[in-house]
Amino acid sequence: MAGVRLSGVSKTFGQNLVLRDIDLTIADREFMVLVGPSGCGKSTLLRLIAGLETLSAGEIYLGDRQIDRLPPKSRDMAMVFQSYALYPHMSVYQNIAFGLRRQQGGNIWTKTFNQTFNRKSQVAIANRVQDVAKSLQIQNLLQRKPSELSGGQKQRVALGRAIARNPQVFLMDEPLSNLDAQLRSETRSQLVQLQHQLQTTTIYVTHDQTEAMTMGSRIAVLRGGIVQQVDTPINIYRAPANVFVAGFIGSPTMNFLPVKAHNQTLVGEYLNIQIPWQTSHQIPSDRNLILGFRPEHIKPVSEIAHLSGRVKLVESLGSETNVIVDINGLVINAKVSPDLIFTEGELTHWQLDLEKFHIFDGETESRLPNPQI
Repeated sequence: MAGVRLSGVSKTFGQNLVLRDIDLTIADREFMVLVGPSGCGKSTLLRLIAGLETLSAGEIYLGDRQIDRLPPKSRDMAMVFQSYALYPHMSVYQNIAFGLRRQQGGNIWTKTFNQTFNRKSQVAIANRVQDVAKSLQIQNLLQRKPSELSGGQKQRVALGRAIARNPQVFLMDEPLSNLDAQLRSETRSQLVQLQHQLQTTTIYVTHDQTEAMTMGSRIAVLRGGIVQQVDTPINIYRAPANVFVAGFIGSPTMNFLPVKAHNQTLVGEYLNIQIPWQTSHQIPSDRNLILGFRPEHIKPVSEIAHLSGRVKLVESLGSETNVIVDINGLVINAKVSPDLIFTEGELTHWQLDLEKFHIFDGETESRLPNPQI
């Protein structure tokens, strides 16, 4: 196995700069997730690594070997696509064995499909296909055609074809996006367990922040072709680099309020709270700032509130309730116990957890370091 390193990677299509000076290292055996909104360049970056697109600038390394000028077949990587890309006229067995037969030099398009290999190669391929199918729990589907499979089964066949080759790197481009919610959750867990078992370096692309948080050992958040932050899921959640990352990672999204710091107080149109820190120099005074806080870091109170507003919508999710509150035209989200009852139009009062909020620069939108409490 080997890690992947990107150095100064850029990509343009005509006059459109899609990726800009990407420096990123994926460690050996790591599960790295590239996440961001549609159009941020994450799939293009994956295709550059695979060799399906050519670099405009920069270098790509697999271990110590530079690979950006090699054709895809020479990079020792296997890609799993969103669309499965299975051969409809082949059985599940033949689809999984496809890459193995190509590695052995077989001509799969001839009528002598099984006669182009010697006996030893055929047995080795059959054993490998059986092992892979068993690990994916599709061993009873090997004689079926793709048209006879469900979406989840097709996805496992596509994974099986990639796994069978035993590549140094797996590249996965939103492989679960065509599955329904329950199957997506189940397959997500299976993928993580499989990667832990195989210990194969994996680069996974998704626009779903839940997938990113639950699957990746590290996450790279992209926006407009630029990497915003690379860190573990929990570190990105607890210490987002900027307003974009804070708003993109987490559901419901982080709440933001414009404020200024003055005389140990955060002052804004919507609130006025005493800063709980002993020194004020850690937050710039009389400068435009943004106060950010997660929906779970605000709680309803009956008095001495930081914020007050009327309930706009109540979303019951069983284990928790999302309350959407209108504060003089500004909407915030609160995540509360399902035992609490709210009605639309009700006037409510809220207290912030003063140890959990974030301060961002109003101009650069970068997060300021957390002061000592």
